[in-house]
Amino acid sequence: MDTVRFGRALGVGAREAAKALVKAADAATSPKPTPSGPSQTDRRPGPPSSAANLGRTATRVALRSAEQVRNTSKDVHREGKRFGEAAWGPAARLSGVLWLEVTGVFFGLFALTAGLEAWKRRADFHAAASARQHAWFALAMLAVFGYFTLSSFIKASRRGRR
Repeated sequence: MDTVRFGRALGVGAREAAKALVKAADAATSPKPTPSGPSQTDRRPGPPSSAANLGRTATRVALRSAEQVRNTSKDVHREGKRFGEAAWGPAARLSGVLWLEVTGVFFGLFALTAGLEAWKRRADFHAAASARQHAWFALAMLAVFGYFTLSSFIKASRRGRR
């Protein structure tokens, strides 16, 4: 494989992770649309006519303020959780893809080493039993690490498409 193509293949995961983080940050910081027109909380009560009305008005204002505080804290918690999911979810998925690709490369190096050893010992298949044993062992390692390499890259490809 050409070094430029190899670099591009490994850089795909990093570029996708950066794009996902930028999208998540934009989505999390975008303002929520608000309905137009005055709401019930925007209306101000008229001037109180007596001490009893003043007490009721103060109670209503205190209850409304307490409800707004509760709603605000719930909203902050909910939106913080949404931001975490939006920002870290894609980054975690793409870092998992990158991890599978890196482990696939390492398994590929082991498979390459086993393949080279099997190639060196190809004449030993017709020699003594101990030399034949080493050649079969090299072939077995080639098969095992080749399987791990392929399965790792296939998993990374599937996970990257989701």
